[in-house]
Amino acid sequence: MIMTYKYRIKDRSARKTLRRHAWAVNQVWNWCVAQQRDIEARYRAGAQKRKWATHFDLTKACRGVGREIGLHQQSVGDVCKQFAISRNQTKRSPRFRATSGAKRALGWVPFQQQSRQIDGNSIIYLGKRYRFWEGRRSLPETAKGGAFVEDTLGRWYVCFHVDVAEDHTTGNAEIGIDLGLKYIATCSDGRRIEAPRIYRRYEQRLTIAQRAGNKRRARAIHTKIKNCRKDFVHKATTRLVRANALVAVGNVAPAKLAKTRMAKSVLDAGWSMFRSQLRYKCQQARVAYLDIDEKFTTQACSCCGAISDSSPKGMGALGIRAWVCSECGASHDRDVNAARNILALALSAQRRGDESRRTA
Repeated sequence: MIMTYKYRIKDRSARKTLRRHAWAVNQVWNWCVAQQRDIEARYRAGAQKRKWATHFDLTKACRGVGREIGLHQQSVGDVCKQFAISRNQTKRSPRFRATSGAKRALGWVPFQQQSRQIDGNSIIYLGKRYRFWEGRRSLPETAKGGAFVEDTLGRWYVCFHVDVAEDHTTGNAEIGIDLGLKYIATCSDGRRIEAPRIYRRYEQRLTIAQRAGNKRRARAIHTKIKNCRKDFVHKATTRLVRANALVAVGNVAPAKLAKTRMAKSVLDAGWSMFRSQLRYKCQQARVAYLDIDEKFTTQACSCCGAISDSSPKGMGALGIRAWVCSECGASHDRDVNAARNILALALSAQRRGDESRRTA
């Protein structure tokens, strides 16, 4: 499995050189955008049969460009490859990368294993040495290519792609997870993970910085919020993956709830980050991961399966946190009941998958 190891660059003097390389990367990217739009125009006019420029076509057309703009030729090829991947994923031509102004694109300089050298805690790229902090996680010898990346505060990092062995989990439990606002995760066994509400913690400081027009301070607070949220989600998801052999999560749609009055709380919860980290960690540990359609999981009784008249329904019933099923008389906590239904749906889907594989 490919993982990314990220280290911060020590030398502040490296910013000028890396920004110059990032400018060259933006020139290659913008040239690819212009070529793609020209091809699309000719395709619409009937002068060309093919609508998309391939990675091979772009790389071939950029041959020798790296020497002119001060960029390694393999990095030029990586930019063309990433452009083709982005276009294939979105099915449309990517946007131009701004090189200056308020909407300047953050720096990004890709490199391959052959175009860099590793010497202890430093990397040599295009004849210049960049030192980085290794921290607790040392860089393995199996590191491949990677990229230099810039954050919103102008700090530079170097990322390496490392092929690591899959880590098998020792847990054997099965768990369903219902995502929420007060508790970011409610498990089918009754455990709850309380939402840290990180944005609310720094909201007053952020408001003061924004009203004072201190953009750098506001960016620093946003970065602090992002890092704190990522750290919390990493720790929570790691504990869940290590303790279970099957993880089922309801596929709540944060984009829809972000248009309501709960938008600030929904975005602060970080549901998308939580699910994406669970997904890749389960893949790494060979834990079964399932996204379950959570339709009616709150309304249905986890004991008898009936949707009774007493079950909470609609947005108006969000304040009902506990209810009693009028069909079987079972008492339910709203979120725990939904998590148990999600687990039941996951086990049913897993059994159907096993049966179909046997009959195939």
